[in-house]
Amino acid sequence: MEQALLQARTLIESTVVLHRRRSVGDTVPVARTGSAHLGESVERLIARGHHAVSVTLVGHGEFTESVLRVLGENPGRAVVRVLCTAEIAPDVAERLAGLPIEQTEVRVSDSDLRAVLVVDGFTALMPANCAGGGEQFAVVNDMATVRALELLFAGTWVAARRLADHLRLSPRLRLELVRKILERLRAGHTDEAAAHEINVSLRTYRRYVAEILRDLDAISRFQAGARAVQLGLLPA
Repeated sequence: MEQALLQARTLIESTVVLHRRRSVGDTVPVARTGSAHLGESVERLIARGHHAVSVTLVGHGEFTESVLRVLGENPGRAVVRVLCTAEIAPDVAERLAGLPIEQTEVRVSDSDLRAVLVVDGFTALMPANCAGGGEQFAVVNDMATVRALELLFAGTWVAARRLADHLRLSPRLRLELVRKILERLRAGHTDEAAAHEINVSLRTYRRYVAEILRDLDAISRFQAGARAVQLGLLPA
């Protein structure tokens, strides 16, 4: 249901913005800017947002720092959705703690993310590969490209876990071995079969299962698998 609502909202907003763009006239499909003007570009785009600002933050760097600084100082009037990696989740939580909760939501994803800022389904800003020296960023105004970026964001957003849930998680739950165990718990594998598949002893497997149940506050192995999906530890 949530995914359907997000897609519906995206279609509505895209239609509104498309009408606005036709009224204004043609714009340059892609324009490049250097890191020296990145902060100004981020500030200008976020200030222009009327409906939705969608941001993906990947690791520490100029893009992440610029976005967090601008949002912390002046988030604008649009609803802000921030999707970030586990690596920078604590920093994002600290930097955006003062923003209104009804206007801002942060989620964490273990997917392979790419940094991007999408405003009203109309314009996007993202790092761009450059053959020369210095980091470059692309301001994208092409409607088809921006629409694709926004839909990609929406799909990842639905599967991501809420920041509060992420911060409560034990770091152990994000280990690759634990993910494999969670997959087998959800599938209903026996302990013996699962331990053999992931090449650990039965005793070690059962110790991990007990720790996982405790970390997820689950009373059964099936519930642990379901909770893992809810928290974005496993794909739906």
